[in-house]
Amino acid sequence: MRPPLLLLLLLLGLLPRAGGRGQLRAFVVAHSHMDVGWVYTVQESMHAYAASVYTSVVEELMKGKRRKFIAVEQEFFRLWWDAVATDTYKQQVHQLLQEGRLEFVIGGQVMHDEAVTLIDDQILQLTEGHGFLYETFGIRPQFSWHVDPFGASATTPTLFALAGFNAHLISRIDYDLKADMQKNKKLQFVWQGSPSLSERQEIFTHVMDQYSYCTPSQIPFSNRSGFYWNGIAVFPDPPKDGVYPNMSLPVTDTNIHLYAQTMVANIKERAAWFRTSDVLWPWGCDKQFFNASVQYSNMDRLLDYINQHSDEFGVTVQYATVGDYFQAVYSRNLTWEIRNSQDFLPYSTEPFQAWTGFYTSRSTLKGIARRASSLLYAGESFFTQYVLKHPASSICKCGALKQLQSLRWAVSEVQHHDGITGTESPKVKDMYMNNLMYGMFNVKKLMASIIFDMNNAKKNGEVYSSFYSEDSGIPGATDVDQYVVVYNPLAWNITTFVTVSVSHPAMSVYDELGRSVPAQVQSSAESHSTYDLYILVAISGLSYRKYNVKPLNGKQSGYIGRSVKYKRKDITRADQQRQRLLPVVNNCYQVLFDQNTNLMHSITERETNQTVQVTQEFLEYHVNGDVMKGPISDNYLFAPNASAVPVSKAVGLEVVSGNLMTEIRQYFYSNITSQDYIYAVYTRMYTVPEGYDGKLLCHRIEQEYRVGPLELNREAVLRTSTNLNTRQLLYTDSNGYQIQKRPFKAYRNNTVARNYYPMVQTAYIEDDTTRLMLLAERAHGVSSQGNGQVEVMLHRRLWNNLQWDLNYNLTLNDSSVVRPVIWLILGTKSVANILYRTSGLVLEHRPVVMFGALSGDKPKLPGQLQQNSVHGSPVTVPLNLHLQALSIPGWRYSSNHTEQVHSIRMGKEKQGDADFSRVLLRIRHLYEVGEDPVLSQPVMVNLKSLLKGLGSVMAVEERSLTGTWDVDTLKRWKWKTAQYPGRGFSNSTETSENCIVTVHPKEIRTFFVYFQGQ
Repeated sequence: MRPPLLLLLLLLGLLPRAGGRGQLRAFVVAHSHMDVGWVYTVQESMHAYAASVYTSVVEELMKGKRRKFIAVEQEFFRLWWDAVATDTYKQQVHQLLQEGRLEFVIGGQVMHDEAVTLIDDQILQLTEGHGFLYETFGIRPQFSWHVDPFGASATTPTLFALAGFNAHLISRIDYDLKADMQKNKKLQFVWQGSPSLSERQEIFTHVMDQYSYCTPSQIPFSNRSGFYWNGIAVFPDPPKDGVYPNMSLPVTDTNIHLYAQTMVANIKERAAWFRTSDVLWPWGCDKQFFNASVQYSNMDRLLDYINQHSDEFGVTVQYATVGDYFQAVYSRNLTWEIRNSQDFLPYSTEPFQAWTGFYTSRSTLKGIARRASSLLYAGESFFTQYVLKHPASSICKCGALKQLQSLRWAVSEVQHHDGITGTESPKVKDMYMNNLMYGMFNVKKLMASIIFDMNNAKKNGEVYSSFYSEDSGIPGATDVDQYVVVYNPLAWNITTFVTVSVSHPAMSVYDELGRSVPAQVQSSAESHSTYDLYILVAISGLSYRKYNVKPLNGKQSGYIGRSVKYKRKDITRADQQRQRLLPVVNNCYQVLFDQNTNLMHSITERETNQTVQVTQEFLEYHVNGDVMKGPISDNYLFAPNASAVPVSKAVGLEVVSGNLMTEIRQYFYSNITSQDYIYAVYTRMYTVPEGYDGKLLCHRIEQEYRVGPLELNREAVLRTSTNLNTRQLLYTDSNGYQIQKRPFKAYRNNTVARNYYPMVQTAYIEDDTTRLMLLAERAHGVSSQGNGQVEVMLHRRLWNNLQWDLNYNLTLNDSSVVRPVIWLILGTKSVANILYRTSGLVLEHRPVVMFGALSGDKPKLPGQLQQNSVHGSPVTVPLNLHLQALSIPGWRYSSNHTEQVHSIRMGKEKQGDADFSRVLLRIRHLYEVGEDPVLSQPVMVNLKSLLKGLGSVMAVEERSLTGTWDVDTLKRWKWKTAQYPGRGFSNSTETSENCIVTVHPKEIRTFFVYFQGQ
């Protein structure tokens, strides 16, 4: 969460009143910042303090009618609600919500990270929490409280606007920028996070001042912190005597005036930084309010005292929720400045504290989190189709939904701002990994059982589900017929390769009709005992195909990749020799390798015959681990000593070529005689036979890197250098949703680290005509440290002696080997624009591969083939749209708000089975306004015909992003700006007549769909 920054001491003397605006009104917002992970596991936190927060807060709110509290992370609240809360507590929570004294803010499972998360996963965790809150209480959060993510993305305000929020709150932005905004009273503005949606999805945004979300921690008259009367939570067990460390001095007659002076001085200091006389005063911090009794009893006295002397102090104080505060600011009716779609990344807290290391920290966790998300996406649509097409199925639907829910929960949980960021302790990383692996296992099992049920296979057959890019191949012997079942989770027709690990090289592959399928087999780069079988698959949207893999007894496969090994080259002496170039060619590119160095030399885009010089090398930043010697790198921070240093003096090369694919394997050695390598690149280029749509396949150069284990205090980067005149301008994506421009900035200190940005899915550099794009399947830090260059940080291994890091085991001694994948696309800007959005999603959502021996299956006749998609006709959308979700959420709430609230008030929350009749459909337009002459156009979609393969659509309801609002009744606050002087409510969606919807650039549209007979 937060390394110890310099503690800011409070001024005691009363400051002059802020801008003569009459009496100041302070809104005291009681809260507890509860990290879902970080240093302690969720279970440890529940035991040590988190369960006590909700139990004691509910008890105390019932005792005092003025008292209020905000609850944030739903994961903790739901664990308390399901396992701890008694019926009495539950009734009291209902009452407190109705009275407006308990307020849920954000309402997601976690407070998600904003830098390295994918938009789909942000929406998932928000939808998970909102569904629970609406089903259980009939409430819909309307304010955010993003107080701790490390920098603020421009995607988040758009997301919260789409979810129906009226205001957004952030805190961690660059220290120097915050100081400047404070001085000029610019901490509040209306943020138009999306250039295409602009004022339709803008949101009022409040940046917290320098004190952030914690109460000032020093009080002048005591050696303890102030306003934390319950002290600091103790792990692993709460103290039996109830005495905690660092409990603030109780408020007494002798110190109450000193307490009041301290609080009032802080309120006045803060008021000077804002435009209205309303002051947000957060009361709480990490792990607070586990003993709410001592908290409120002291604060009650203090607030009463200040209000009794309000004329003397010039301040009134009141307990409040975030909603109370924003309502007060909104009712002032001021005109606010507009901020465009620029984000607040990267984030620095001091001159040498650039929080850009976490963009890469724990790369393995980042990779698994994304694979899990992708598997969940596939599993949801697979299950939804199955339920709709096989109502009388043999699979227990409730059990199946629980399997999906276990992965929904795990993927939501890891989006926490100390989860996927890699800023947690090792045991918490293990917790995330275990939960993800358990959920993935459940969903794979579910998908396998669906395949069985639909193939009516004898139950002694087995389906093993593997996931593309993992090392599990066809199990056991390969002399029996094996089936490879491949599901395409995207709503586009896809032609791609899937890889299966096999035990010998003589294999052939047949489709459902017994026709031969193009495939290539070759020795595996990573294992001497196995072979990689690449199968060319062409699959319609949301459909699966079944392939039969047969061993050829004694015969050779159609396509074998033949290997040529080249001599290891000393790259330090390459200049003295005549250049010899080795070409690798497919229909789209010619890539040349320099045989004097075994390094890449150039890429030619064959259609335009444009050649770009491209060289790639691995480098390491050496970083300091001793706080006595200067700034350190850790899980969060990147603080390089100097420029990056090349890691290898010699490169080995092997080229494996076949009719379908060529793989170039480069091994990087520290010197010409080294036995082992820490770095390798496997580059793959595909040649697609006639009759297949090879556009996307041909236009990508796939690279897989093998990096590690690193030495201590090394940060590994792959630097790609070109002769493009890029003026050191880099472009990176914001959460896979939109692109941010990243000009190189010179700083007095720490320039290298402060020019690192998060790349979640995409980064590119370009000159006037040509663009080089990088597409990633996990998050990385990325930078352009020189003209024509782009470097990606792939791995970090660090240790330091900062006591705080040691105490919490946050030193990132990550000795793993990582294997990230990046696809390169080179071409004119217009061609790259057309390719990269689809290619990025094709990389994200690679087909799910399942293996099994399905006994007694004979090749089908052509007429029977269609039964092999999960349903009769595939689901496909145009290439500028993305089917972002097709799922059965299972929530039992009524879509009619009045009905839903009424049934909860009557105590009739629907118990029993989940609702399988409601299907959640989400469609996203991938392009910005004006980005492409064709693809940026609005798209008209007939939902009935889109989904006809699933059944007959009876009704469609358009909903807010997380499904809890009917868009026709959603009226968000419209804040006054110079652009729009009128204030009122904004309602921005045109609703669909007869299930026909027009989707405009960058829109994300969410629907509930109901089918006949469900």
